[in-house]
Amino acid sequence: MKKLVLASVMATASICFVTAPTLRAQGSDQITIQNPAEFNAYQQANTQSDPKARAAGLEDFLTAYPQSVIKKSVLEDLTLAYQKLGDSSKAIGAAARLLQVDPNNMKGILISVIDKRSECLKSSDPQTCDDAAAIAQKGLTVAKGADYSDADWKQMTDTGYPLFHSAIALDDLASKKDSKTAEDEYQKELMLFPLQATTTGTGLVDTLQLAEAYSKPDARDMVLAIWFYARAWNFAPPAYKAQIAPKLEYWYKRYHGNLEGIDAVKTASAATLFKPDTFTIAPAPTPPEIVDSVLAATPDLTKLNLEDKEFILANGRPEATKKLWAVLQNQATPVPGLVTDASATVLKIAATTGASVKPKEYLVKLTTPVACGTITAPADVKGAQDFILANGVKADTDALGDVLTGEASKIKKLSVEPAVGTIKVAVTEDAKENKSADFIVNMKEPVSCKDAPAAGLEFKLQPADELDATYDTYSAVPASGTRGATAQIVLRDGFMQTEKKAAPAHHAPAKPSAAHHPAH
Repeated sequence: MKKLVLASVMATASICFVTAPTLRAQGSDQITIQNPAEFNAYQQANTQSDPKARAAGLEDFLTAYPQSVIKKSVLEDLTLAYQKLGDSSKAIGAAARLLQVDPNNMKGILISVIDKRSECLKSSDPQTCDDAAAIAQKGLTVAKGADYSDADWKQMTDTGYPLFHSAIALDDLASKKDSKTAEDEYQKELMLFPLQATTTGTGLVDTLQLAEAYSKPDARDMVLAIWFYARAWNFAPPAYKAQIAPKLEYWYKRYHGNLEGIDAVKTASAATLFKPDTFTIAPAPTPPEIVDSVLAATPDLTKLNLEDKEFILANGRPEATKKLWAVLQNQATPVPGLVTDASATVLKIAATTGASVKPKEYLVKLTTPVACGTITAPADVKGAQDFILANGVKADTDALGDVLTGEASKIKKLSVEPAVGTIKVAVTEDAKENKSADFIVNMKEPVSCKDAPAAGLEFKLQPADELDATYDTYSAVPASGTRGATAQIVLRDGFMQTEKKAAPAHHAPAKPSAAHHPAH
């Protein structure tokens, strides 16, 4: 999860998903404070209208009266005050203190789950996600206390139970990588919502999360993934439709073979949350049949996107792949996708000897690729020589001759810089999901580590960061397990184009009005 997962965290963290419920303190007026000073201190703290001042006052009260008879109520108020302030860390801390006093306190449980679930979405930290799920599991088993009316308890559980299932599902998806259990929990959650409530907030985001779960290899159901992506797309804010649409179209096209009929799915899913048994999507023809129809319908094969080109190379009959490769080979192309690896593979060396004015430059392949940032050459000449000999490919180091074997004193300067010669990129949705490169880009000139892209960076098209290269070779990778057939495409002469920043607007100075013209 990106951090979670593109809905794993693509839109999940970005669509506003939780409005904290307003919870009333229960039963504090039924307890009598005998100490007048304690009573006055409580009144002074509890009547503050500003949440920040109220939180500070309640903390002061608990410090002064740590064993107060109203400690539970004060901690409830403090937890809510921190939540209103948006201070997740302090809200979680106050809720934890509340649960120490009253382990079955539903307000403490609910606030803990809300805030820990939010942190899980942001960080995908396994421990945080596990904690949220464990507290949520407890919340589902807590019985109604005597200080709750039936109406108040119903309001509390109507708010809490869906969030509890949501937290458990998120933990299954993000931490435990158990998509099947996540699907079950998201289903339980969404069934607790009125239909309208699934078109906004938590209900909408977890509809998207359910689509993500159904797209995972360990519990894949492409028809249900399509349905819930379409449902989420229908109600997503405009800015997020553009993020959901490619995933909906990808899975629909993968299952059905083309985009014909996708509008019918959108219309049907807008009317109801769960797919009716009577609603079906026709499966696609076989992969070779799809390839044949695409080639027949596409006069200019260069107009195909990279995913379609890879699909054809991986699944087409020999005559189809030969036809496409004849068009692609030796042609330049952008390579938009997710960087999976950009390790240092070579050393860029500059040597200045007593006999030379300018440094001579060399490239030495590393015997083993290493992550940029984990390899540093010594600054002194002798140390640099030893470093190159120890880490470089022998054929390359032999070619340096006296630069490496001569006396260090005869070399004025020897600089060594690790560089990236190959960038591995995941282009298709499957490749991104599995973090496996389907495009291998061999750079025209090695890129110094300080300028190289980090794993996780996503190349797009200009004016964003763009990676370009020339088709060189490819090999088909047969289907295995839950993964379909793919192709690994190797490109040469790669180069990067950095993001083009918009130039600042320049405005001509305003001309003075006639009233300001000097008299002549």
